[in-house]
Amino acid sequence: MKEILEVTGLFTGFVSWILVYVSLEHHYWKESTQDGSVIVTSAVYENLWRSCASDSTGTYDCREFPSLLALPGYIQACRALMIASIVFGALGLAATLVGMQCSKVCGENYILKGRIAAIGGVFFLLQGICTMIAISWYAANITQQFFNQLYAGTKYEIGQALYIGWSSALLAICGGLCLLFSCKSSLPRKKIAYRYQPGSRGHILSTVATSHAAPSNYDRNAYV
Repeated sequence: MKEILEVTGLFTGFVSWILVYVSLEHHYWKESTQDGSVIVTSAVYENLWRSCASDSTGTYDCREFPSLLALPGYIQACRALMIASIVFGALGLAATLVGMQCSKVCGENYILKGRIAAIGGVFFLLQGICTMIAISWYAANITQQFFNQLYAGTKYEIGQALYIGWSSALLAICGGLCLLFSCKSSLPRKKIAYRYQPGSRGHILSTVATSHAAPSNYDRNAYV
């Protein structure tokens, strides 16, 4: 059971780490809404790094955001969280590969391996939390501007990259929990293997009782 949980945690963690990178590089974090438009001749879509525009012929043009300090604060925070998520995922993969029972690293010290695998699970949990915060924060700003009747700028809808990011966060959290449960499942077996068995004490007591009973039989036979 422990090996299955470790393999499941490693697989889901690896897939979530790939999806974080895919979501970060995806162009469609938000796209201009078509609500209320009869004829759509162009579309605008953005991610954390650039803004793009396309027309009805399929031609598109992208430009990088000119200044980091000129960006809204939530975009800067989402950038930092997504980059931290990639770093946590890489550390989680490395720790999980080292801590798996089938690996040759650390020899046969399975207790140490289990602890290293649990550390990998913690890194995957941090990856999922960072991704979930970044994606949800970005989506909250989109919906807030969309339903704000006083907002005069371009209104956007949630893009495909956010759904990929949510999927990545859920997979990372599931992978981290699998690794933590795999470490916990090995504890009862360790305790049973070294359980104390008080069999020698009863043997000592029976020997002492026999030694006390021998003189009484000897005294009875002496009077006869």
